[in-house]
Amino acid sequence: MSILVNQNSRILVQGITGNEGNFHAWQMYQYGNNVVAGVTPGKGGEWVFEGKVPVFDSVKVAREATGADVSVIFVPAHFAADAMLEAADAGIGLIVCITEGVPVRDMMRVRRYLDQKGSKLIGPNCPGLITPSEAKVGIIPGNITKPGNVGVISRSGTLTYEVLYAMMLLGIGTSTCIGIGGDPISGLNFTDVLEMFEMDPLTDQIVLIGEIGGTDEQKAADYISRYMTKPVVAFIAGQSAPPGKRMGHAGAIIESGSGTAEEKIKALQEVGVQIAKHPEEIALLLNR
Repeated sequence: MSILVNQNSRILVQGITGNEGNFHAWQMYQYGNNVVAGVTPGKGGEWVFEGKVPVFDSVKVAREATGADVSVIFVPAHFAADAMLEAADAGIGLIVCITEGVPVRDMMRVRRYLDQKGSKLIGPNCPGLITPSEAKVGIIPGNITKPGNVGVISRSGTLTYEVLYAMMLLGIGTSTCIGIGGDPISGLNFTDVLEMFEMDPLTDQIVLIGEIGGTDEQKAADYISRYMTKPVVAFIAGQSAPPGKRMGHAGAIIESGSGTAEEKIKALQEVGVQIAKHPEEIALLLNR
C-alpha cells in the first residue's frame, strides 16, 4: 500500500527541458514511472526521451491531453510560484515543488490559492516522495530503499537518504517516503502525513525526521498523543545549533530560544516516541 503516489500515478514534469528537470525526469522515467508529459512554455510540440514523452506549452493542455494527475516542478525560484499556481489552476491533485529559494511572500500567495483549489502540495525545497518499486516523484534515489511497511516523513533531504539506506541495509522496507521540506511556508506538514499513514493499512511503523526551527514537531507530538495508534521513531537534527543561526533550510533557525531540538525531543518523548541519537539508530530502533 502507498499514500499519494503509486504505479498508476500519471506524472507531468514542469521544466522538463532544463538541465535539472531533464536529468531527474529521466531518472523517474527509468525507475518505471508513468511520466506522461513535460511542460516548458515555448517548447510545445517537442519530445524528450527519444520521442517517448511529449512537451507542452501549458499544464492545462498537457493535463487535457495526457490525464496527468501529479506534477513535479523543476523551475528557477522566481518562476516556481507561477508554476505551482498554474498546476493547481489546471486541476492537478498533487503538486511536488523541488525548487529551493522560493520567496516567502510568493509562498503565502500560493498556499492561499491551493487551499481554495484543493490541490495538495509537497515542498517547496524538498526531495519529493517515493513509493518503492511503484513511483518516484522528485530526486530521492531509487536504489536506497525497498518496499516495506515503514512510512517515512522528513524535513531534511540528505538525512532522508541516510535513513532510507540504513533501513535497507537491515532489511527494513518503506511503504512511502515523503520529504516535506523545511521552508517556513510549505505544503503538507507532519500532521497531514501522519494522518495518511495512520489510515494506511499496510504502514505499520512511522519514522519522523525533524529539525530545529518552528513548532511543527511539537504539533506532530500533540497529534500523535491524540490520534496515532502506530509506533513512531524520530530523529531531530540540529541539536548543537546556536540560537539565531540558520542551519540548512530557511525554517531551521532558533529564534528567541524557541524551536530548539531539546524542546522538540521532549515533546515527542512525552507522547511515547522513541528518539534516535543519530540517524542510523533509527533503523535499529525499528527492529526492536
